[in-house]
This record gives sequence, C-alpha cells and structure tokens, in this order.
Amino acid sequence: SSVNRTELLGRRPHHTSTPENPYANSPQSSSSSSTLPSQQHANPLFRTTNPNFAPSHASRFGSGPGDYDRETHALREKTFMSSTNAQLDEFLERGRAVLGDLGDQREMLKGTQRKLYSVANTLGISGDTIRMIERRAKQDKWIFWVGVVVFFVFCYLVLRYLR
Repeated sequence: SSVNRTELLGRRPHHTSTPENPYANSPQSSSSSSTLPSQQHANPLFRTTNPNFAPSHASRFGSGPGDYDRETHALREKTFMSSTNAQLDEFLERGRAVLGDLGDQREMLKGTQRKLYSVANTLGISGDTIRMIERRAKQDKWIFWVGVVVFFVFCYLVLRYLR
C-alpha cells in the first residue's frame, strides 16, 4: 500500500518531470528484494530489466540531469517554433500589403490609360491608330514572355549538361 502510494505520488508533475511514455513500464511486484541497489532510489517510472543500466544520481527534486537537457531542448524548440510562427505571420501580412498595393497601382494605371486615350482623341488621333498601338503593345508582351521562357529553358539546359 505504501509502495503504491509512493509510486502514485512520484507521478505528480511537481514531483518529477513527465517521461515521454509513462505507461511503457509495467509495475513491479511488491517484493523489493529483487531490485538492484542502484535502482532503489530511481524514479519508479524508469524501471528497467537491463542489468547494465545504471541511473544517474537524481537531484533533490526527483529528476536527473538528462531531464534538464530534455527540458532545455523542448524550451528551445518551443521558442524556435513560436519565432518561426511570428515570422510566417509577418511574411503573410507583407504579402497581403503588397497585393493590396499592386491592386491600387493597377487601378491608378487604368485610370491614367483612360485619361491618355481621351487626350489622344481630343488631339485628333483616330481610334484606328489607338487600336494599332494597343495591338502592338499586346504583341510586345507576348514576345517578352516567349523570350523569358526561352531564356529559362536555355539556362536549365546549360546547367543540366555542364554539371
């Protein structure tokens, strides 16, 4: 009864640090004569049948030096994850701001284009000339994008065959 009470009290979070799997080990029998002297003061959650296992000296709080390393690693990992999460949120916010600015610029440029067309019409440039200029601009855009694709294909082929 006192062994079970001690084992249950040893599982309290303020008494020891929580192991990775507290249910991995089965409870020991009530006879304490089978335990090794090096295991008498060990945490009951970390019992092992390996005779070569020698637990490190436990601190006065019931956790060994390995627990401190595990806790510091977990704290560093949590800090890294939270800073990464904050950076990702910042990147997403920047992306939203840039997308909003691009939308505003597009609307401004469309307004400017309309004003230029109205000015060109008042100056006497015919609608056919304006349509010809628009068609030429569209052709130039296609030529540009085809050139970009050809350039990247060329770069890929150079890198592939020169390695």
